[in-house]
Amino acid sequence: MNQHLRPDPVPFIDIAAQRRRLGKSIDEAVARVLGHCQFINGPEVTQLEAELAAFSGARHVVSCASGTDALLMVLMAKGVGRGDAVFCPSFTFCATGEAVALTGATPVFVDVDEATFNIDAASLKRGIATAKKLGLKPVAVIPVDLFGQSADHDAIGAIAAEAGLFVLDDAAQGFGASHKGHRLGSLGLATATSFFPAKPLGCFGDGGAIFTDDAELAEKLRSVRVHGQGSDKYDNVRLGLTGRLDTMQAAILIEKLKIFEDEIAARNKVADRYAQGLGNVVSVPRLASGCTSVWAQYTIRLPKGCDRDGFAAALKAQGIPTAIYYVKSMHQQTAYRDFPVADGGLPACERLSNDVISLPMHAYLDEPTQARVIKAVRGALST
Repeated sequence: MNQHLRPDPVPFIDIAAQRRRLGKSIDEAVARVLGHCQFINGPEVTQLEAELAAFSGARHVVSCASGTDALLMVLMAKGVGRGDAVFCPSFTFCATGEAVALTGATPVFVDVDEATFNIDAASLKRGIATAKKLGLKPVAVIPVDLFGQSADHDAIGAIAAEAGLFVLDDAAQGFGASHKGHRLGSLGLATATSFFPAKPLGCFGDGGAIFTDDAELAEKLRSVRVHGQGSDKYDNVRLGLTGRLDTMQAAILIEKLKIFEDEIAARNKVADRYAQGLGNVVSVPRLASGCTSVWAQYTIRLPKGCDRDGFAAALKAQGIPTAIYYVKSMHQQTAYRDFPVADGGLPACERLSNDVISLPMHAYLDEPTQARVIKAVRGALST
């Protein structure tokens, strides 16, 4: 082999391998939708919602068009708006705070725990005090189950109960994970997730879902999902949006849900191999006691003084992609930097944004390919 040829690139997330595994089942599922032509609210949507409820343990599931819509719909159904404060970690994808700002409410950014990357309970308490000082009314907290690991829902739930907040769990990256034996979906008032293609359970486009045990909230969410309609589609009883999951994506998700448990187990094996291979050269992710992860991303922290751009370039030269989630925490971004942050600032978020980097992670990352990634990481750190 010519040594000057670049090595074959490693996929960061291998949707094609999953597609091969599912074989004809996806084609047949799509063909059924093309056959009955019920592209909006077809039978597969109802079937998927029932299967997601059974999987998660939630009493009600309302599917929707994206993870962002899932967050926004809950806030709309709860009447969140101007003068209200909603607490979000700053180290997250922008949709968490974006949904709050879209309602006219104020996102108040709080810090995260550096070990788990998830919302820090002490900073949440400080954030509530900050909001009150600013004359805002604390109404909700949106913990994020970042990179696939459940947040500390016991601590967050206790603080929320004491402060009179409802909990909207952002499980866009964490659906399928559990907290103290309970699958995400039945913790807090509601749980939102995303079925974006790169997520552990992803469709072939945009999609999302909301999980709740509250029947009244579920009914409102179904109204919000279709322009806020009441008993008659032309009598809209509240503000809503076009938030439906289309039938084609529901059909695809039904097939993917069948192998999801198996894929979660495979992702955990991949994570274990990374921890064993890299645990003595970088800071590897740690699972909190009683929590499991679906490893939406495998995010490491580079040693102090390591040039992250140089590290990424060294891996890229060997055909190994990386990604940085998140180069800027939300409070550092142009659209969000004028919103309040918890007293004491957000030092952990800022440190993480400076030194995290994510490695290839998916259920089909075989041992020889992963060994190549581990070798490249160790090599890049020793130069």
